[in-house]
Amino acid sequence: MAEWIEIAAVSELPPGSRKIINTPYCEIAVFNLDGEFFAIEDVCSHDGGELASGLCEGDQIICPRHGARFCIRNGLALTPPAYENIDTFPVVVENDMVKVDIGG
Repeated sequence: MAEWIEIAAVSELPPGSRKIINTPYCEIAVFNLDGEFFAIEDVCSHDGGELASGLCEGDQIICPRHGARFCIRNGLALTPPAYENIDTFPVVVENDMVKVDIGG
């Protein structure tokens, strides 16, 4: 069942920015990639550590510990040492607010 939460006003997440939010289920990182918003679980599937503080290159996030790359758009694990994908969450913009469905 959907459980939409407001993350921020669009103006608070300019292109190239990210915001980490704590939910009752997990930490989620929300990214603005050139005006499109995406949300991923903030956890590396390789070792369970946080992911969102890593460097972004295009639509990829690079794990700050071991260099695994993940696609921010779809959560796919792109390089070793990660072989498992990460969870993604639906994002919408309504009334100038970025919202994420954390309901799974």
